[in-house]
Amino acid sequence: MFKFLNKVALALVASAMLVGSAFAEYPEKPVQFIVPWPPGDLEDVLTRLIAEEFQEEYDVPAAVVNKPGGGAGPVPGAFEVANAPADGYTVGSFVIGVPTIFPLVGIEGLEYGTFEPVGIFITYPFVLAARGDAPYSNLEELAAYAKHNKVALGHFGYGLVPTRITFVAAMELGFEFSSQAAFDNIDCNTLASGDADVVNTTIQLVMPCLDKIKLLASITEERISIASNTPTLTESVPGLPTTLWNGLFVKKGTPQIVRDKIERVATRALLSTKAQKIARDSGALIYWKGAEESDKQIYADFKAMETIFKRMGDL
Repeated sequence: MFKFLNKVALALVASAMLVGSAFAEYPEKPVQFIVPWPPGDLEDVLTRLIAEEFQEEYDVPAAVVNKPGGGAGPVPGAFEVANAPADGYTVGSFVIGVPTIFPLVGIEGLEYGTFEPVGIFITYPFVLAARGDAPYSNLEELAAYAKHNKVALGHFGYGLVPTRITFVAAMELGFEFSSQAAFDNIDCNTLASGDADVVNTTIQLVMPCLDKIKLLASITEERISIASNTPTLTESVPGLPTTLWNGLFVKKGTPQIVRDKIERVATRALLSTKAQKIARDSGALIYWKGAEESDKQIYADFKAMETIFKRMGDL
């Protein structure tokens, strides 16, 4: 019996050593970074920097794959990572809503804890913007106008964090949007075409027409450096959560050695001169927050969004 148990123990040790050795050689084949939005926004630009650094460091192909959801938010991209093996060859570049809101709305297969953060790397400069000829220039004026006129809101998805914050802000200011619609991409054309009167987007996507539109408010903790005259949303509606971030995620169970290798190149890419120039030009905060600190951030944001959902009557 003891001889048999010793053989089993030795076999398990040998197996563990082989598995550890295999992951020690990671990566041995191409790696995909899934961005669940169209190209061009800050998370896409920065994830491409990370992929380039990854390819240079490990001498394997590393590509960014954009998987937008047709106005339904980042669901297809999230499922791409959730359904992949937990081996680090499919990495998600996800906004705050993927690990916090998807579990709240009960999307099967995207429950809380489906993904593990490698790290959070950007705080978005999100804004509420309107056409330059809009008869309102801030949230208070928008609220007064919308009480007697139709105002359509364009956003990235009804269930996403910036959209939810916007709706709660409207409720607190005593008005409702007459209609709302989700878009994969919200840029200067969305306003110019009249598809929406007010849009909820990142300042990066409206940078080309910044002098032709009105920024009503920023959904940020502090005023955006390149739009310092634009008040934050919480200056009008105190108490709302305004941390909007993006991070790298892998499927739960991905070995630590793999996550460490991804983190090493990500940290270097995001602290590079190129990344910091993007931060200065866009007003975004670009940094690296490791897995343990990111886990705490995600849980705090999950609880904050739970409160917002209850405020909206959705829980």
